[in-house]
Amino acid sequence: MRMVQTLSEIKGMLAVRGLHPKKKFGQNFLHDHNHMQRILEAAEIGEGDVVLEVGPGTGALTEWLLEAGAEVVMVEIDRDMEDILKERLSQWEGKWKLHVGSALKSKHEIADEVDELLGGRDFKLIANLPYNVASPLLANLATGYEKMQGAVVMIQKEVADRLAAKPGGKEYGALGIIVQAMCEVEEVSFLSGGCFWPAPRVGSSVVSLKRREKALTGDAGRLSAFLQLVFSKRRKQLGGVLGRTFEGWPEGVNGEMRCGELSVEQLEALSVVYAAWQEAEGEG
Repeated sequence: MRMVQTLSEIKGMLAVRGLHPKKKFGQNFLHDHNHMQRILEAAEIGEGDVVLEVGPGTGALTEWLLEAGAEVVMVEIDRDMEDILKERLSQWEGKWKLHVGSALKSKHEIADEVDELLGGRDFKLIANLPYNVASPLLANLATGYEKMQGAVVMIQKEVADRLAAKPGGKEYGALGIIVQAMCEVEEVSFLSGGCFWPAPRVGSSVVSLKRREKALTGDAGRLSAFLQLVFSKRRKQLGGVLGRTFEGWPEGVNGEMRCGELSVEQLEALSVVYAAWQEAEGEG
């Protein structure tokens, strides 16, 4: 396998075109060889696998994915990267597709162009995700795209901690719970700022998501709405949040508890009961 693009190569490709990393797009180019290899190993990419890569930049990770036999669907918001990608990836013509634009149509919807390029096929998300798109993209793909079989992504350590958080901690919240309801989440490795150019002020983590054979929720939309309700008042007891007339607490849950104490399974059970109670109250 070829060596990953070096830092001097990445800087050179931008400099010759009069370009610089754009803060507004969250551009931090990975140039650490060891972490690139770990991502590929964790992703378990095989011949013919379809990979969605958001934020390919100069194509450093893309080249490794293509050499591993993957078909890569790239989404790059920075139009200045288009010519670089086409030049770097010319030898794999026919094995990659590129959408120049945002991966998201809205905070809650993937762009139509991305849907079209994926073509309804099973895929994996493998990417060094820009910080401003990581949370909504992962939440959307986990809950609304069963064809996403898994993901290995580099994201800010803070977001990674939220995704993998367990009950009782301050990081435990709606994002991690809804993703954990659909996928098994594991933090694979930590990356210091020096692994990127320019070096971000905060550390990053590689996180692996593997879709569960059976989701922990029967209705991701219902659970998500319930999580927004209770975690918007996470310091209050559940009895005060849901109303003192609410009844039918699931086993192991009571009104004196707070939402951050409950497991994913308990929150799902409570959301089912609460939705049924609301419906009954409305009919009454």
